[in-house]
Amino acid sequence: MPYLPIPGVDLYYEDTGGDGVPVVFLHALTGTADSWVHQIPAFTAAGYRCITYDRRGWARSQPKSSADHAEVGSDDLHALIEGLSLERAHLVATAAGGIVAIDYALEHPERVRSLVAANTIGGVQDEAYVAVRQRLRPKQIQDLPPELRELGPSYRGTDPEGVRRWVEIEEAGGLSEPRPFPPVRDAITFARLASMNVPTLVLAGEADLLSPPALMRMLAAGIPGARYQSIPEVGHAGFWERPNVWNGIVLEFIAGH
Repeated sequence: MPYLPIPGVDLYYEDTGGDGVPVVFLHALTGTADSWVHQIPAFTAAGYRCITYDRRGWARSQPKSSADHAEVGSDDLHALIEGLSLERAHLVATAAGGIVAIDYALEHPERVRSLVAANTIGGVQDEAYVAVRQRLRPKQIQDLPPELRELGPSYRGTDPEGVRRWVEIEEAGGLSEPRPFPPVRDAITFARLASMNVPTLVLAGEADLLSPPALMRMLAAGIPGARYQSIPEVGHAGFWERPNVWNGIVLEFIAGH
């Protein structure tokens, strides 16, 4: 299994290799590199080089000490991109992975071909935005079991085997206790987002309890030129629940960049 040694952690990653344009996938709080099993075949078939990794503190990327646990996520991503000699890459991120990807796009726009921020609050700290977020996702929702909180009801009711596999990957991530959002290099605000110069797709799930469309539209409105799109019925894990639809939207978007 390939690991990239960086300060404080040996970062686990998987790389399909080849000469295609690289796409780096960033998983959610409830996920690992294995979460992208429905994406890798479709993206490699489209000619892309696909890289997935366990973010620091998840699954196989365990910090070497507790002091190394809270490293800035975008720094780890930059180390991965540098370590694999990726000149420029598409970033495809979901949920908390989207916070890392947005932070990276703000810090290193010259290394990002495009950004897909799916089902994510984006890490925006503006008071008005945080207030909306807190009203839309109160503690009662966040305290639900992960599969009820994150998977849409249509999916949970019709694909029990898919739910079982999603839970299996979620449990392998090692989140025995709630974990804070990934630390960022600088506070993400709408003032900072206004300067972002990276083609961006904000992709929502219409049954998402954690990053509902109202919040995702606010995020998209704050990013210059961002495209907003939503998928009916899916919850917080749209990439898993309706991968054929999700993949088609994302592949069409990144092909233009």
